[in-house]
Amino acid sequence: MKKKLMLAMSGGVDSSAALALLTKEYDVIGGTLQLFDREELCGSCGDPSDIEDAKAVAAKYGIEHRVFPFRELFRKHVTDDFVQTYLDGGTPNPCIQCNKHIKFGALLDEALKLGCEYFATGHYARVEYDDARGRYLLKKAICGGEINPKDQSYVLYNLTQEQLRHIVFPLGTMDKAQVREIALSNGLVNASKPDSQDICFVPDGDYAGFIQRYSGTAPAEGCFTDTDGNIVGTHNGLIHYTIGQRKGLGISFGKPMFVVEKNSAANTVVLGESDKLFRDTLTVRDVNLISVEALYAPLECCAKTRYSMREQPCVISPAENGRIIVRFMQPQRAVTPGQSAVFYDGDIVIGGGIIE
Repeated sequence: MKKKLMLAMSGGVDSSAALALLTKEYDVIGGTLQLFDREELCGSCGDPSDIEDAKAVAAKYGIEHRVFPFRELFRKHVTDDFVQTYLDGGTPNPCIQCNKHIKFGALLDEALKLGCEYFATGHYARVEYDDARGRYLLKKAICGGEINPKDQSYVLYNLTQEQLRHIVFPLGTMDKAQVREIALSNGLVNASKPDSQDICFVPDGDYAGFIQRYSGTAPAEGCFTDTDGNIVGTHNGLIHYTIGQRKGLGISFGKPMFVVEKNSAANTVVLGESDKLFRDTLTVRDVNLISVEALYAPLECCAKTRYSMREQPCVISPAENGRIIVRFMQPQRAVTPGQSAVFYDGDIVIGGGIIE
C-alpha cells in the first residue's frame, strides 16, 4: 500500500513535475494555497489562474486536490512583516517567512491532519537522515554531481527536525531542464510556464508603492547624511532605499555614492563611497539550527547574507538571548538588516537567522 503524501501545488512547473515523479511511489493529495482575495490580488502566488493550473494537473493524474484559504495567516505572518520591516528600516525576505509560517507551517499541519505521513514541495533542496548525528539534515540541491545553481536551501533554513521528518524534495537532484522535460513529456499544461521573478504580492517590483497602499500612510521625508553626519540632501522616505543602493537617490555627488545605513529612529539615510559598504561582523536573531542541536562554542563554517551570493568563510559564535555573532574572514559588501544569514558546512545547512 502506498504511503499518503500531500504535495504543495503552486500551479508552476516545478511542483507539477514533482507530482509526475511522486505518483509512482505515493498516494498523493494536491494542496494549493489561496493567499489573496480577488479584489486585492496583485501577484502570482495564489492567483486564480495558478489554482486552475494546479487543479488541471491534479485532474490529469486523478488525485484529490484541495485549496487552502490562508489569506489571514499570510497577511499576519508575511505581508504585515514585510511592510513593518521596511518601515523599521530593514529589507525583508518574505519568501523565508512564507516558508516558515505558511507552506511548512500551516499547510504541513493540514497535511498531517489529513493523515499524510509525508509532505512535498517543488523546492530544489535535499533532506537526508544522518545516523551518526541522529538528526535530519537539510542539504543543497545537486545535479550532475555538482551543486545546483537553483539550490533553494537558503530560504528553507527555518525547517525543524519534526518538519524535516515528513518532508520530501523530489527535485533535489535535478536541474531545471530536466524538470521542464518531465512536464513536457507528460503533457502538463504549465510545462512552458515561466518562473516567477518577483515577490508574489508585488509583481511590478514597486515595493514602496505597495507599502504605501497597504499601510495607508505616506513615507516621511528625511535627511541624507554622509558618514560624518553632515546633511547632504533630502530623501523621500526610508522605504525607498536599501543598503548598497546607488541609483534612484535623486542627488548627484560627482562620484558614486551608496546607501550604507538607514536609521529609522532619526529618519536618516547615510550615504558613503563603496568602501563604506563592507563589514566583517554581524549579529543574527530568531536563529534556527538544523545540523546541530545548539551552538555552544565558536564554529568555523561558511555563510551567505543574501540568496544570490556565494557563501564565505566565517566563524559563528553563541551570543546572548539565543543570538549568533558572525565574523567573516573577509569583509562582506552590503550586509542588510532584515535579510537572513545562513550557515553552511559544505552542502549541509547548519542553520540561520535574521540579520539585526
